[in-house]
Amino acid sequence: MANTVIWRYGRFLCRINVSTLWRVLLTGVLALMVAGFSAAQGAVAVSPLALLHVLSGSADPALSFIIGQLRLPRILLAALVGGALGVSGLILQSIIRNPLASPDLLGISSGASTAAVVYLSFFSMTLGGQYLPLAAMTGAAIAMLAVYGLAWQRGVSPLRLVLIGVGVSALLTAITTFLLVFSPLSTTLSAYVWMAGSVYGANWDDVRTLGLWLLALLPWLALLARQVMFQQLDDGLATGIGVRVQWLRGGLLLLSVALAGTAIAWGGAMAFVGLIAPHIARRLVAPTFSGQALMSTLTGAILVMLADSVGRVLFLPADLPAGIFVAVLGAPFFLYLLIRQRQ
Repeated sequence: MANTVIWRYGRFLCRINVSTLWRVLLTGVLALMVAGFSAAQGAVAVSPLALLHVLSGSADPALSFIIGQLRLPRILLAALVGGALGVSGLILQSIIRNPLASPDLLGISSGASTAAVVYLSFFSMTLGGQYLPLAAMTGAAIAMLAVYGLAWQRGVSPLRLVLIGVGVSALLTAITTFLLVFSPLSTTLSAYVWMAGSVYGANWDDVRTLGLWLLALLPWLALLARQVMFQQLDDGLATGIGVRVQWLRGGLLLLSVALAGTAIAWGGAMAFVGLIAPHIARRLVAPTFSGQALMSTLTGAILVMLADSVGRVLFLPADLPAGIFVAVLGAPFFLYLLIRQRQ
């Protein structure tokens, strides 16, 4: 095919769709432009030339501090959070074979939220806030294990995963609300900001830690990427051609939870990113998992960076959580998908 080139290195062979590659590169450039725009906007507006001076290290120290220590870590953390949620949503939609699947639907976000509220209510006063991401990741993992265990019946079917996931998510949301009602006001306010999804106060340590977590997950993602297409087949057909369906589904589900759990741990329970980004990716690139995963990463990153910029710039001096603006876009998009599914 003229639109496909094959790259070979030793025993490694990679088939690259040229059209997908160009679109991914163009979206990458767009993501850089959004990051630059976000860095230049705020209470202190910065011109593109001044921004270049900051990046080259020749700007005023005060301006360098604003861009380098306050805005850039926040932008990069938003990009990492959005990218991880985008890929997590793509994997879930492939496993469930349902375009409405996302980390929010299967209880991953609710598990992280409940654990975060428990930590903020009972442990943050003695342990400090540094273990909040760990608590959120643990909550997401426990919630997904509960969903997987309850859905198991000589294997796990996509439909049972969705139904059990919705039920567990509703139960965890009720527990979270119950805890918030009886929590101190300061804890309740912190929990609400976290649950809305925000990268406020991000620093370079947050960026490094989240980046390392995601880098550690990359080999796992690369290992399973070629197998995702088998999840699109009927279970009986996939088993017939030698695919260990349940092991593959469990591995992909665990990877999706790990990606979403780490993103939520540092960015809060940001809803709809894992739902919207894969849909945009599917419309932009060829139906291969690797291309769609790259595009989902970039579109998720752009979504969260834009939402954070809007919340930080448009309502000065207030600084609103990015999750609010993702939800403003995501809720109508979810309704559109529901209507389309019904038709």
